[in-house]
Amino acid sequence: MAETSLWLERLLRSGRIDIEDPAEQARRIAASPKAPALLAADRDGRLILQAAELRRRDAGLRALRAVVKDPTASEADLQRALQGNHWIFGGRYVGEAARRRLVPGDEVDIPLIRADGALHIVELKRAMGLNRPLIRRHRSAWVPADAVHEAVGQAVNYLVGLDEHRTRIRAEFGIETRRAGALVLVGHPGLHPDVPEEEIGETLRTYNAHVARVEVLTYKELLDNAERSLAAGGEPA
Repeated sequence: MAETSLWLERLLRSGRIDIEDPAEQARRIAASPKAPALLAADRDGRLILQAAELRRRDAGLRALRAVVKDPTASEADLQRALQGNHWIFGGRYVGEAARRRLVPGDEVDIPLIRADGALHIVELKRAMGLNRPLIRRHRSAWVPADAVHEAVGQAVNYLVGLDEHRTRIRAEFGIETRRAGALVLVGHPGLHPDVPEEEIGETLRTYNAHVARVEVLTYKELLDNAERSLAAGGEPA
C-alpha cells in the first residue's frame, strides 16, 4: 500500500490532475478497498486507472524482454511471461480463452480471442535459446530454415484439429474456431549476428505473405511492436 500511495502521489503531482493535497489524496485512495470503483466513477480517477494500466503494461513488457534475452529461457518461461498480457499481441484481441485444451491431445500455448469472437492461437518456440537458425541461404536469397517450417507445421496441425471439432467446441465452450488463425513466435535476430535484422524480417514477411492463417514473428519484432504501442499512449483495452 505504501508503494502504491507513493506512486499515486507522484502521478497526482505530475500536473495532469489539479488536486490541492496530492499526498493526502494518494494515501486515501491507496487505503480504500473501494478504490477501483471510486476511481472509475470519476474523470480524474479514470486517468489514474489508465496510468496504472500503462504502468502495469510497461512492467510486463520489461519482464518479457528480460526472458527473451535469456539464452537459458525455456518455452514455459516465455509462456509465463506472456500470460495475462494479451495486449502485447495487438488491439485485435480482447482477452485469452480460459481453456488451452480444446481438442483431445492438443494443448495450445496461448489461446487468444479476437474482437469478432474467433480463436487465434499462439505457438511459442524458444527465443535466444533456440540454438537453431531462423533463416538459411538458398542460392541468392534467404529462406526460412527448418525451425520455422516445423513450428508452422505444428500450428497448422492445431488448426486442422480445431476445424474438425468446430461444432463441439462452439457448443461446449462458446468459442468459434472456424476462422481461427495462428501466430508462431520463434527466435530472435540475435541468433544471426552476421545477418542484418532487416533481412531476417523481410524473409519472414515474404514467407507470411504466402502462408494462409499462420503468421511468423520473432520475439524482437513482437516486443518492438508492443513498445511502439505503449509509447503511443493509446488507451488501454
